[in-house]
Amino acid sequence: MNMVLEAPHLPLTGKRLRQESSRDDRIKLGFMAVIGLYLIIALGAPLFVMLSKSLSTYRFDLAAFEFQVSDETGANWGPVLSAEALNRELRAVTDGELSTNSDGRLAATKFFPEFSFRSPVHYRIRGTTDDAAFLVGSTLEKGTEWRDYDSGTFRRVVLRPARSLGVENFATYFSTPALAQSIYNSVLMASISTIFTVAIAFALAYGLTRSCMPLKGLFRGILTIPILVPSLLPGIALVYLFGNQGVFKDWLMGYSIYGPIGIVIGSIFFTLPHAFLIILTALSVADARHYEAAASLKASKWRTFKTVTVPGARFGLVSAAFVVFTLVITDFGLPKVIGGQYGMLAVDIYKQVIGQQNFEMGAVVSVILLVPAILAFVVDRRMQKRQVALLSARAVPYAPKPNARMDAICFSFACLVSLFILGMIAMCQIAAVVKFWPYDLTLTTKNFAFDLMDGGGWAAYGNSIRLALLTALFGSLVVFAGAYMVEKADGFRVGRGIFHFLAMMPMAVPGMVLGLAYIFFFNNPANPLNAIYGTMTILVVSTVTHFYTVAHLTALTALKQMDPEFESVAASLKQPFHRLFFRVTVPVCLPAILNIAIYLFVNAMTTVSAVVFLYSTDTKLASVAVLNMDDAGDIAPAAAMGMMIFYTNVAAKLIHAAIARSLLARTQAWR
Repeated sequence: MNMVLEAPHLPLTGKRLRQESSRDDRIKLGFMAVIGLYLIIALGAPLFVMLSKSLSTYRFDLAAFEFQVSDETGANWGPVLSAEALNRELRAVTDGELSTNSDGRLAATKFFPEFSFRSPVHYRIRGTTDDAAFLVGSTLEKGTEWRDYDSGTFRRVVLRPARSLGVENFATYFSTPALAQSIYNSVLMASISTIFTVAIAFALAYGLTRSCMPLKGLFRGILTIPILVPSLLPGIALVYLFGNQGVFKDWLMGYSIYGPIGIVIGSIFFTLPHAFLIILTALSVADARHYEAAASLKASKWRTFKTVTVPGARFGLVSAAFVVFTLVITDFGLPKVIGGQYGMLAVDIYKQVIGQQNFEMGAVVSVILLVPAILAFVVDRRMQKRQVALLSARAVPYAPKPNARMDAICFSFACLVSLFILGMIAMCQIAAVVKFWPYDLTLTTKNFAFDLMDGGGWAAYGNSIRLALLTALFGSLVVFAGAYMVEKADGFRVGRGIFHFLAMMPMAVPGMVLGLAYIFFFNNPANPLNAIYGTMTILVVSTVTHFYTVAHLTALTALKQMDPEFESVAASLKQPFHRLFFRVTVPVCLPAILNIAIYLFVNAMTTVSAVVFLYSTDTKLASVAVLNMDDAGDIAPAAAMGMMIFYTNVAAKLIHAAIARSLLARTQAWR
């Protein structure tokens, strides 16, 4: 007898089974939440406050204040009169004067032409709403209760404006020809600089990857030198080379270096390494079989260049173009030194905030400056997503063949560009050690007596080293830990996606914008974090945040190279994730961690745009000192301080190389 056993019917509906998260996963999620909160506080919240500030308009609401005036006995009071009624009768304040900024003040005595602070007359003032505010000296008063003051005190009473939201600030900006012109100028300078820089960088990278020119390693080193100096330094070098007393001023045929010419030349100098490294990487990934196929089809060298070389590097070219464009349009140091009267957006922010104390208009310019930076970032990211792998497992590395003519052309061009870079640095070095250019070329060290000049002295240089070390240390820890949580945490896909988005945001935020946003956010007494404003802590936070994205991508690239099975094996052996992290992940990724540290160190030494709004008398920095000394006319000492930054970064790179060689010899032997 055959028996057929039927499987029981399982219900098709019910709760979806989910894998229970482990203790390690919950700890990872906690770490990710903490670092994500850091990014929200250090980036998202300040930018939101800045955006609201750009939409904030301030105007004196005269209907919100009422006055009473006594007789000379101070006992009998006259009728209640509003400031609006008094102004309608006296025309003491015009309609244009009623529009102001957040720091606006209107003296109450304007509405009393007979006022005398020696008079025995008393004055009363109150608001018609609970929000109506006025100052008595530095004391803020609000509300609808009458307040009685004698004449001597009443002269210190000033009305405060009422806040509202609107786009009037943007309308004012675009209706001011000089300010609106800055948008056109910035886009024009960025576009011209991008075209020249990308073309030069491509020619250099092509020579290093497609020719057999000699001294390739030396040229690579020289071409990265501009990364080690602040963007103000090429401006100073150009002043000495082509300024009114410059060595080669006649080369400009009557044109001035102060303005577009200087901005473009200086921009090419400090953005060239960034474009060069990106394009060099793109051209280094080449399959020799494509060139062999082109040769077998008897394609000319020009046709091969158009159909094989350029298409293969197109994504690198696009990325380089957007990086250069963003760097130029958001840079503050170079146009401040060499721009003259040529308006640029980043300089406008500085002028509005530092020069005119108009924070609302500074916020407007910041929002405008965000637009091209974000657009460039978004387009670049979209292009990268469309990129496909150019190398397969069967690819053959491309090896250039000797060609005397081609090699000579590439070598000559590399020499010419290297001479340009070394010449700029040499000019700054000469400026730093001669007495009075160009009249007294006697060597001297007086330009290094920073304590005798404006700018912060040697303490500023010490603060910069301290900032760079703290940024490298804490930045490396925060960035690598955050990247590890994104890449190695199981589940939490939505949370990891949000965190990665937050980590990518800083790349699209210019330094000037970030610095101004920090003023609005951290300088608010109601903010619990107000205590860090004006301290070294806020400088470290802003610098780590400003350069977070590149460091995050570096860490993420290193972590992606590790097999995910490491975590599975550790879990099966019941090993906590922190043991795997410290014993396997960190040693394997040590080269990337060291690269992140030196990247943050160098940028902390050279940055000026984000920190120019945030330093205090106790935390002045070397890069800001260069700016202040240049403003004061001490150009030679400014060049000397710039060279001190350069020396420090060179020393840091050498120390980094020595430490890397020592540590990697022990931790990377398995490679």
